[in-house]
Amino acid sequence: MKSKKRVFLIVLDSVGIGEMPDAHKYGDEGSNTLAAIVKSDKFKADNLEKLGLFNIEGVDCKEDVENPLGSFARLAEASNGKDTTTGHWEMAGIISEKPFPTFPNGFPEDFLEEYSKRVGRKVICNKPYSGTEVIEDYGKEHLETGALIVYTSADSVFQVAGHEDVVSLEELYRCCEIAREMLQGDLAVGRVIARPFVGELGSFERTRNRHDYALTPTGPIIMDD
Repeated sequence: MKSKKRVFLIVLDSVGIGEMPDAHKYGDEGSNTLAAIVKSDKFKADNLEKLGLFNIEGVDCKEDVENPLGSFARLAEASNGKDTTTGHWEMAGIISEKPFPTFPNGFPEDFLEEYSKRVGRKVICNKPYSGTEVIEDYGKEHLETGALIVYTSADSVFQVAGHEDVVSLEELYRCCEIAREMLQGDLAVGRVIARPFVGELGSFERTRNRHDYALTPTGPIIMDD
């Protein structure tokens, strides 16, 4: 039996080291997350520093390590789009020529009407929203009606929030699975995300029971080997 090498790929989201050439398409000109957070006295990344994080060309937040323990490089994404799934697909072997769709004005009403019928619940919100603010603004109506809080963001996502005492986790996941089946073609968002929360009105908290339903890769990836 032929042995296979194992690779542990760890993705550290939201720790960018400078803008991409297409940053202007997404309003990200001048962005450099690492350069911003390294100024905080709460920032601590000793192991990444030893591996060579700050030796990468263009990362001038701190002094270079004389003998870094790891190999390091600065890479640019070849795909179009800035969604999380776009980057994950590329690392797995798929270059996306076309960005995943986003919905700055919310999802089409005819789609939401059909979705509401299939899940058996009303839908409220349908806007780009902060995940913490949306449950504060729509939580009361959700508790009173049991309607699902559906919202999106700048990314290609369809997010469904529900209080765990009103919509059980099993039910919330079922609703998200239905959304994933329906969101295809021009509506094929990168991820459908279950966003459960708990607590009382005015003090809601999101829980760790979040679940992501990613779009199935459109071609072969490294995990197929």
